[in-house]
Amino acid sequence: MAADQHGDSGEGAALRIALDQSAGPSRDPDGALGSLERSAAAAAERGAHLLVTPEMSLTGYNIGEASSAFAEPADGPLAGSVARIAARQGIAILHGYPEREGQAVHNTAQLTDAAGNTRAGYRKTHLFGPADRGVFTPGDAGLVQTELNGLRLGILICYDVEFPEMVRRHALAGTDLLLVPTALMHPHTAVATSVVPVRALENQIHVAYVNRCDTEGELDYCGLSCLVDPWGEELLRAGSGPELLLGEVDRRTITAARRSVSYLADRRPELYTPLAYREAAPGTTTGDTSR
Repeated sequence: MAADQHGDSGEGAALRIALDQSAGPSRDPDGALGSLERSAAAAAERGAHLLVTPEMSLTGYNIGEASSAFAEPADGPLAGSVARIAARQGIAILHGYPEREGQAVHNTAQLTDAAGNTRAGYRKTHLFGPADRGVFTPGDAGLVQTELNGLRLGILICYDVEFPEMVRRHALAGTDLLLVPTALMHPHTAVATSVVPVRALENQIHVAYVNRCDTEGELDYCGLSCLVDPWGEELLRAGSGPELLLGEVDRRTITAARRSVSYLADRRPELYTPLAYREAAPGTTTGDTSR
């Protein structure tokens, strides 16, 4: 199934984005690359500048120690194959794969431009459950950005977006469009339907959230990929099966939202200092202070 959302870019930079909600394959990088090329060709034919795929799209997510076996450096053969697909189809691609650096394996999303050049790589910083923690080393770069079509793009992966501090950091750093590949499973559908729209609204940025829609072992992925604008409105929303959805984002919408409600300008950071500490900041009081 395919869907389109056409927007008038108006003033400022604009970008046409494709969300590739897909169903594997798992443990089959060659098959995944073939699927990626088909999606890239279809998205490019419909005028997309950027194709975003789910978390760990080239290998599968819930594959245990196979993630380590498939892991390779950021400039390895998988990256080379994606670069050739991007250049052949004339479209930028965000793909997910297990990245090896020394003995560490990271859950990584890498952005390749339409000329086949690597523009950014982000390692998942907040690991969720055994599928992550049993295999991957968390990244330590909380902010990764790049420019595409005059817009500033940021990257998070899945569970990262559930931490409001991560998205707020992107908003304060000027991210226009936050790309979030994910492998969200049942019963956690509220993340896709409630959390993601709120993140876009409270930070007044566009958020593209792209999920799988198959099963891997005990995990049943729920689909529900979406593109949400800075007003918290859904521009695109997938169902539970494979879909390629296209929409447009532009900076004009961000400007309008921030003129209407000045969330970022009205912050009082001096009141939020304890948020930077795992425990309460020195000198603060916790618990019930009413008595």
